[in-house]
Amino acid sequence: MIMEKKTNQAIRVGIGGPVGSGKSTLCLKLCEHYGKTRNMAVITNDIYTKEDAKMLIRHDALPEERILGVETGGCPHTAIRDDISMNLDAVDVMNERFDGLELILIESGGDNLTATFSPELVDVFIYVIDVTEGDDIPRKGGPAIANSDLLVVNKVELAPYVGADVDQMKLDCAGKRGTRPFLMTDLRTGVMLDELYAWFDRDVLFADIVPA
Repeated sequence: MIMEKKTNQAIRVGIGGPVGSGKSTLCLKLCEHYGKTRNMAVITNDIYTKEDAKMLIRHDALPEERILGVETGGCPHTAIRDDISMNLDAVDVMNERFDGLELILIESGGDNLTATFSPELVDVFIYVIDVTEGDDIPRKGGPAIANSDLLVVNKVELAPYVGADVDQMKLDCAGKRGTRPFLMTDLRTGVMLDELYAWFDRDVLFADIVPA
């Protein structure tokens, strides 16, 4: 269940997933949709570069000063779960830079199915996988597949080209997640984007959030 939002603090949304699954594209879509009406910022994690931050800047996701890249220098899990100090420092920078921030997206570096965000770092955890990684990924499970607040299965329009069975993936997601929501999307072409925004409006921005 989504964690309780800290009073007078920005809602912090963690976005995790393997390299190439669509994490940065999800950040871009959320920035394009909410950036003009919400006081928001983005923090990206890469191990040795700031490529994800640069991509968002190139696409004018938000004004450049609202996008901050963190070079973790090691395992991406560590920076979002075990030693979150670099990301907490980045959150402090953004809060000092922009008064009254409402929303901060924190994108993990490429990770795997054991990835989770520390509840001290984020209030909400979205995990992104894609059909090109193999249609057995939901069936393999793991903490991110089972317990993220939202699971996004991306690139469904590529399924015919890689032999992925989207219907089976839906069944496997439902089996692993129970009542937790998941969406079968193609972020670049807009498949299920309206449903994504509806979930975000309801369960992240406007919901009465209660402790787990």
